[in-house]
Amino acid sequence: MNLLDIVTYSGIFVFAITGALKARTYKMDVFGASVLAFVTAYGGGTLRDLLIGVRPVSWVNDNIALLLVFVATAATFFFRTNFRQFRRVIFYTDAAGLGLFTLAGIEKSLINGINNEYAVIMGVVTATFGGLIADILCNAVPNLLKRGELYATVSLIGGILYILLKQIPLEYNTNLIICVLIIIGIRIYSKRKRLSLPEI
Repeated sequence: MNLLDIVTYSGIFVFAITGALKARTYKMDVFGASVLAFVTAYGGGTLRDLLIGVRPVSWVNDNIALLLVFVATAATFFFRTNFRQFRRVIFYTDAAGLGLFTLAGIEKSLINGINNEYAVIMGVVTATFGGLIADILCNAVPNLLKRGELYATVSLIGGILYILLKQIPLEYNTNLIICVLIIIGIRIYSKRKRLSLPEI
């Protein structure tokens, strides 16, 4: 298991928790929470794999995937009173997950012969569309499409930077870490400064 695998699974766990917490907001049962946790963690990656023709999709036959979703859902259920105290922590870990999933999506796409430009788009899809699908299942307007904090835009900026840095002789893990940190930094900064795109 390399560094990218480790950080990807970390991001999966974080996004699974996010999905389970969203299920609590809509007063779902444990099964509903498990579905939302899985969709949030794997929806973007599944859509990416379908778009670029990867068969089977990334989570099939991956027992770690199911375990992470189960653990995240169980943790949300058993520690329901404590999670309110960790919303800030969840925001930071979600920002990290955004960076990790963006780069994981780009690398997966490049490995499968997708060009740089579309690999960046697939990185954004991987990082953001799980939450979008979860919102649709909740019959809510997806947060991704609402005016507010920069999210997909941050993913796009980080993805472009990652591709640019790959053009210079920079060690792979160094490039990965730099871009993840930049995405996290921009995400946190945009949240604190309440930056957003202009309305149409």
